[in-house]
Amino acid sequence: MDRIVDDLNAEIERLIQARNLLLGGNSFKRGRRGGRVGAPPGRVLSADARRRISEGMKKRWAERRKTQAAKRPKAA
Repeated sequence: MDRIVDDLNAEIERLIQARNLLLGGNSFKRGRRGGRVGAPPGRVLSADARRRISEGMKKRWAERRKTQAAKRPKAA
């Protein structure tokens, strides 16, 4: 019985080593790999670009408020 368990443990170890070679990493890692969640790496906006986007959105929101205010009946 002990010999069977030893053979199984040796086979498991061999398979783990083969998996590590194929995947190039630790087989005991679980879950997601580290890193940022969201935008792919390299997509960084400059401060100027963020400012322009912000101004454009504020302009769009102002237009939307203006059209919604025109649609609503005025209270008497």
